[in-house]
Amino acid sequence: MEGSATMTVREVLYMYSVAREAYERFISVGGNPEQAQNAVALLVWLDQGIISAIHHVPGLETSAMAIVTEEANAVLKCLRYPVPVLPPIPLISTLCIQGGVYIEPGFFAFHQDLVVRGVAHFLDGARKLVFNDRLNVLLRRYETGLFGNPPELMAPYSPLPVVVPEDCRSMFITFSKDMHLHREEIFDYFREKWGDCVVRVLMEKTTSGNVPMYGRIIFKTEAVVKLVLNGERLVKISIDHREMWMRKYIPRPTNITA
Repeated sequence: MEGSATMTVREVLYMYSVAREAYERFISVGGNPEQAQNAVALLVWLDQGIISAIHHVPGLETSAMAIVTEEANAVLKCLRYPVPVLPPIPLISTLCIQGGVYIEPGFFAFHQDLVVRGVAHFLDGARKLVFNDRLNVLLRRYETGLFGNPPELMAPYSPLPVVVPEDCRSMFITFSKDMHLHREEIFDYFREKWGDCVVRVLMEKTTSGNVPMYGRIIFKTEAVVKLVLNGERLVKISIDHREMWMRKYIPRPTNITA
């Protein structure tokens, strides 16, 4: 489901109405907003192919909704692992079967670069409308017939990602003692697993032969940061058996150089 530049905001909201319903259901069962958005984005990505799973989500019982959330976020979490070994996803597999295709966990591991690009594409584009509470309230008021057509809903929609400052698409990284990583290793890790998503890697400027203990990764889009964290404040990634801790970058005076 992809909008064009000539579509209005209202038309895009109608196009992704099922995604909005699914998101509201995820939130209603106590889902973390970031994880709920990522889970919806994953199901939307599946729906862009020949698989139709998200259309069955709004009608699920509460207990089943919680399971779908857990399974979707297990998929996204495992994409951070050096060798992604996904746990069983019986409910998502069942939803895909209802949509006409059988999906097993290995599908996401094998296509992890496509998963990341597809999910990030939605998060960088239609997400800003689908998960915008104000726009959805305006749409519902318009649908009652008691209100006019708000200008915000008739505005043209552009599917191009909104350009955000580097600070908004950066992550601060730290290393364990005697387990530091070189910038090339970090760059290659993401490029091999997630595709061309890194702009550059900055490392602590050191003297006297000391190794850097922290750094910063600047990604091409903010969506990659959201996928790496997936609703968590701090995550750990292992590269060649060496741990790297990652969190959202908070601008401050630093001693980092390119």
